[in-house]
Order: sequence, then C-alpha cells, then structure tokens
Amino acid sequence: MKRKKIFTLGLVAALGAMTVLAGCGNNAAENNNASAAQQEDGGNGASAPSGAISVVSREEGSGTRGAFTELFGVEQEDADGNKVDMTTTAAEVTNSTAVMMTTVAGNDNAIGYISLGSLDDSVKAVKIDGVEPSVDTVADGTYKVARPFNVVYKDGLSDVAQDFLNYIMSEEGQAVIAEDGYISQPAEGSYTASGLSGDVSVAGSSSVTPVMEKLAEAYQKLNPDVNIEVQQSDSTTGVTSAQEGACDIGMASRELKDSETGVESKVIAMDGIAVIVNNNNSITDLTSDQVKQIFMGEVTDWSELAK
Repeated sequence: MKRKKIFTLGLVAALGAMTVLAGCGNNAAENNNASAAQQEDGGNGASAPSGAISVVSREEGSGTRGAFTELFGVEQEDADGNKVDMTTTAAEVTNSTAVMMTTVAGNDNAIGYISLGSLDDSVKAVKIDGVEPSVDTVADGTYKVARPFNVVYKDGLSDVAQDFLNYIMSEEGQAVIAEDGYISQPAEGSYTASGLSGDVSVAGSSSVTPVMEKLAEAYQKLNPDVNIEVQQSDSTTGVTSAQEGACDIGMASRELKDSETGVESKVIAMDGIAVIVNNNNSITDLTSDQVKQIFMGEVTDWSELAK
C-alpha cells in the first residue's frame, strides 16, 4: 500500500509538469504569432481597424467644431434654410483640445479633430484626400481644412491692450506665431517696447490659447510692468466676453457670425484642422466624404471603410 501511494503521487507530479510544459509551449507560440503580426504591421503595434467607430467631437460653441462641421459639410441647411450641425448624437463631446487628444489617445477606435498647431505624437493625424496636414500644405492651399485664428475686440481698446495687439501683428509677434507651427500673417511693422503698465485680459478659444500664451509671455518680457491674463474657454464665449466688456480681447478660431455685432475682428494666424486617430489605428488616409459620413453617423464601423 505504501508503494502504491508513492507511485500515485509521482504520477500526479509528472502529469502536472507535462501540463506546465504544454502551457509554456502554447504561450511561446502565441508570443511568436503576436510578434509576427506586429512585424507585419511595421513593428509599431498598429492594427487593421475594426469594430465600432468612436466619434469624438468638441462642444457646441467651439470654433474648431464650427469650422470643422462647415469645412466637411457636416453642417447642413434644413428646410427653412437654417444651418444645422448634423454631428451624430452618438459622439462623445469634449470641452477642450487637450481633452480631445487624451480621449483619442486612450481609445483605439476613436476619431476626432484638433488644431494642427496642437498636434503631438500622442495621436496620429491622417491625410485628407491624399494630402498631409502641415504648415506647408496649409500655406500653399493644398490642405483645404484650414481656418483663421481671430482676435475680437470693441472699439476704444485701452492703450496697453492696443499695444499688445500691435505686438501680435508686428514682425516680432508674427515670428512667435510662425515658430509655434501656425501660418503667420503679413507683419504690420516692427515693435518697440512701449514702457506701459497695466492689465490686459484675453479670453476664448482653447485652440488659440496656446499661441496666445506664448505671445503674452514674449510681450511681457519686453514690457515687464504689463500683466496679461489668458483665460481658456471657447470661441463663442470669447466673442461674447469681448462684446460685454468682460475681457479686453476675445479669441475665436473661426470667423465672426452675422449675429455677432458690436466688435471688430482681426486674423492673427491661419491654422489647419487635423483629423486624428489613435496611434494603434492603421488608417493613414481618409477622403473628405468619409470623414463627413463618419461624423454624421452614416459610417459606424471601421470595416466599412475597407469596402
């Protein structure tokens, strides 16, 4: 009986070892297959798109959303001739450029859009109609998805706010804009430090905010007695704040609407709108019509784009 018990225990141990070895073999095979698949995708882990498309949009009032829906034809006229944003109700809505990028970066099936000047390697910008989004392609007109960055203000700016505006449009200010990856505008002469003091408030578009903060920083180095406060929100809020006198200068990443009266606007830069997907998505090129269909909810699965 004692020998039988020992033999039984030995048999169980042997079977257990065989199971472990078999498991290791299966894991090795799976790892090899995964490695081969990754190499087939170019070694970056990208995979062919499949599954439901996660549409990510900006909030209503966003200048980027307004320009995007207009440029891609997502904004359409109803029976009464009114312009209606037809973005799918299934879209996830984000309230800033930064949140948009984080959302797309965290979802393999997501697609969204941002200011080209804000693009970094956390997401991937796709070509539109075969054209790569870049400063050069926006400047030469081959990349059609572009819009203006505007400052908005009422007549009778304070001396210091006017001086800051003068700086933005000067050779020095436009150089800051160009260095930050945007399309500069014709400069209105060179700038000399004014020696003024006081406060300037700027508010509005989250797309314009990053370059405005750099302009403010550069201006304050020349005029250390001036304090410029830049508040991020959206284009509509920027225009409204300027109209109501809640800020000196509003920021809008779109043209003024006919209904937005009582203020002036000036284009300080041009910017492209980049359509972005997750870095693990193998899609590199979309047509304008495909983008329109996706954001209107007519195409809902990545596999449909391969048909």
